[in-house]
Amino acid sequence: MMKKLIAGNWKMNGSLAANDKLLKDILAGLSQASCQVAVGVPAVYLAQCQALLASTEIDLASQDISAHEGGAYTGEISGAMLKEFGVRFAIVGHSERRQYHGETDEVVAVKAQRALGCGITPIVCVGETLTEREAGQTGEVVKRQLAAVIHTNGHCISEVVVAYEPVWAIGTGKTATPEMAQQVHAVLRAQLKAASEHADRIKLLYGGSMNAANAASLLAQPDIDGGLIGGAALKAQDFLTIIAAAA
Repeated sequence: MMKKLIAGNWKMNGSLAANDKLLKDILAGLSQASCQVAVGVPAVYLAQCQALLASTEIDLASQDISAHEGGAYTGEISGAMLKEFGVRFAIVGHSERRQYHGETDEVVAVKAQRALGCGITPIVCVGETLTEREAGQTGEVVKRQLAAVIHTNGHCISEVVVAYEPVWAIGTGKTATPEMAQQVHAVLRAQLKAASEHADRIKLLYGGSMNAANAASLLAQPDIDGGLIGGAALKAQDFLTIIAAAA
């Protein structure tokens, strides 16, 4: 049976002191984790967190990766650079990147390709806005977003992780019911099965305000293989509760 993955996304939060305390508290409470665990930290803290997590069960994730391999791209961070800091996962196409930085489906697909080329597993985010959901376009939107990644990455699609994050449920306190989330995960699973004979090893994470209270019911769904955790990943006890629910 595939191990679940609980990945924290710290977003633009943290400090040297806060990161040190948070990771030490998580590690202290982490009895043998029966799932994969990762933390997505701001790039400036990768070196600190790499040192804190060395020889532990927690993997390091970046919150983004450049679509370019190197060169005159001020402020960008390449996959090769991330790899030097022991980065195992890279979040690509998060709704905040799509919304605030204008990332298109095509850019997200290339970023996933860059990650795979460096031996980093991309966590590809897909999800619909409230307007799109109310217009009945959820399936159409997430399939379009995932199709771009499948098209660019071909058979390598079996190496990615996919995170469904309904945009209307991020940071709003609103959450899709487990049944609503499962419905979309089933659509994504079918699309992946059509694209790859190894679709059964692709993890599908839920990323819309998963927290300590709702994690168990979401993770019990047949096609939810883990979570991409925002706010709750910044609280050691909440994060540990979610990890325990993924057992």
